[in-house]
Amino acid sequence: MLSRHQDPIIAIATAAGRGAVGIVRVSGPKLKAWADAFCGKPLNARQAHYLSFNDAQGAPIDQGLALFFPGPHSYTGEDVLELQAHGGPVVLQLLLARCIEAAHLVDPRTGSPYLEGLRLAQPGEFTQRAFLNDKIDLTQAEAIADLIDASTSAAARSASRSLAGDFSKEIHTLRDDLVRLRMLVEATLDFPEEEVDFLQKADAQGQLERLQFQLDKVLKRTQQGALLREGIKVVIAGQPNAGKSSLLNALAGAELAIVTPIAGTTRDVVQETLQIEGVPVHVIDTAGLREGEGIDEVEQIGIQRAWGQIQAADAVLFLHDLTRQHLPEYVQADAQIHASLTKQLPTSVKLLNVWNKCDLEPAPSAHTGHQLTDGIHLSAKTGQGIDVLRAQLLAAAGWQPSSEGLYLARERHVQALKRVQSHLEVATALLQAQAQSLDLLAEELRLSQTALNEITGEFSADDLLGVIFSSFCIGK
Repeated sequence: MLSRHQDPIIAIATAAGRGAVGIVRVSGPKLKAWADAFCGKPLNARQAHYLSFNDAQGAPIDQGLALFFPGPHSYTGEDVLELQAHGGPVVLQLLLARCIEAAHLVDPRTGSPYLEGLRLAQPGEFTQRAFLNDKIDLTQAEAIADLIDASTSAAARSASRSLAGDFSKEIHTLRDDLVRLRMLVEATLDFPEEEVDFLQKADAQGQLERLQFQLDKVLKRTQQGALLREGIKVVIAGQPNAGKSSLLNALAGAELAIVTPIAGTTRDVVQETLQIEGVPVHVIDTAGLREGEGIDEVEQIGIQRAWGQIQAADAVLFLHDLTRQHLPEYVQADAQIHASLTKQLPTSVKLLNVWNKCDLEPAPSAHTGHQLTDGIHLSAKTGQGIDVLRAQLLAAAGWQPSSEGLYLARERHVQALKRVQSHLEVATALLQAQAQSLDLLAEELRLSQTALNEITGEFSADDLLGVIFSSFCIGK
């Protein structure tokens, strides 16, 4: 894609399907002459012109508005023409085809086609050109896609803050402070014979500590932003008939999963995404975990898939049936599942014990084998305790409810900041040795800056850009 970024491009910029208005967008260098010829009249910059869009024979395709935005004062930084017509799919396809056909019209002044090489835009290519032409940085480009994909009002507001540059400003502040510290270290390396200790005089140690403090604040906010965008994957696990499907329905507030007293009713993965305080929570109901006789081939496959989902979760709800705690075989099976979960789950995955059917709980003296104070008591049937569970899920994910002014972020941003944090920790240790390891200190600071630059896209590989922009919709 990068090697063809000088080609004029065109795409339908509105969503597929019918709508009141649809937009065909064209972007490229030196677009004005073709735009005037296509529209049949000179177009004033940033002014809506009502006119008829005609085919090659002069028959009208539709009537609508044409808006011309001369570069660099446009979305892409190039000349941009937007044609607004009625939003029928056939109308927009006809208008798109006519634009491509009209690109071969010969400019009488030059004797060559107006828009030679006009082609359909690839996903995200309009936004990529805005990035390449320094209209936005990489975090703002990603924020555009996140704003389109936002499923909650909180996510939309946070994406808007990222698009406005709030996240970029914090990264640029970190980078500027880091550059100043690098300059001090490089100066000391370049002039080792000087009597003046540049690092001590300029309080390099203090600068590094302040940089780390600020980095920690940005990292925490970035982790919150990534959580708001990515959400948390929660798997409900437990023995058959513990109430896993009922719990999914209770959390979602809808009858999503089939609930029966027959063991093994849920044989495949059932997933629903819900929102808790604006945070997406992907809840997955799985087949009941059990071993022994009476398990057919289909249920066995469901159990295997359940373990696959458990191992990929951010949090696991281990659901216990309070009404069966007096049965030794049930308690033993629960203990086996708990041992397997403890063995197989990564340390980063939160395991929450949830005790269901508290509305039917027998007398306390009947309970054996468990400390029932460990975990959350609820009733998936009546809804008792569901709000407590929702709050515990957010706490387990590390969500802070008072995250005002939050900007949306991605997991790659979090990982890049963690690399910066790691390099600065090494730099702190090296600074203690000063003259003996200044070259290593300088390298750690350079690597830190490289990781920061990766976030905003000052220095990024083409393959990284391709991955990011390919996830965009056509026309954006």
